[in-house]
Amino acid sequence: MKLNIQTLDAKAAGSIDLDDAIFGIKEVRADILQRMVKYQLAKRRAGTHKTQSRGEVSVTHSKLYKQKGTGQARHGAKNAPIFRGGGHAHNRLPRDYTHDLTKKFRALALRHALSAKANAGDIVVIDALTVKDGKTSALKKSLSNLKLEKALFIAGAEVDAGVARAARNIPYIDVLPNAGLNVYDILRAEKLVLTQDAVNAIHERFKDKAGKAEAAPKNRAAKKTEAEGAAA
Repeated sequence: MKLNIQTLDAKAAGSIDLDDAIFGIKEVRADILQRMVKYQLAKRRAGTHKTQSRGEVSVTHSKLYKQKGTGQARHGAKNAPIFRGGGHAHNRLPRDYTHDLTKKFRALALRHALSAKANAGDIVVIDALTVKDGKTSALKKSLSNLKLEKALFIAGAEVDAGVARAARNIPYIDVLPNAGLNVYDILRAEKLVLTQDAVNAIHERFKDKAGKAEAAPKNRAAKKTEAEGAAA
């Protein structure tokens, strides 16, 4: 897959080849993306929620009033869950919401997310991401030239300090280094903007891995076919 490279002023700056094993998956699996997003959001949860059980509520445990003769329902201690201020019948406790996904699965999900953006034509490649004097107005002008309103920028190995300062005042614009590339942020952005350095880093990250990941199912299928043929 070949894409044109632009400058921040929306001028042509050449072209670049994107690896089809990373950006060219035709059948993007929504179930893989869903599992990865669920994994990421679960890791963000603090899990510090806590409510008091009946035994933890600080009220008297004495009987409210005598059993008979009041004309009211029979009750015991005030810490019962049916009373306002009483303990919870099934109180919430702190817990860890994280769960495991294999490293190979997470890499596969990232490739499917990148391919989803590429298939939709929502990937923009720029030569570099720098802003003069770190001015928000300058970055806003560049975004209007590129017609970007809600975008995720992958800047390279490090984010320029001026770019980070300019972008933090613009809503719906996120700037991350290569290490911050993730499925959730890719999917929630309308456009994915990659620098040339970011594209090279992605290619290097998945070098020789994407082909092996795609080849494995084919090998198993071939073995199954051979086995069925031998059995016949």
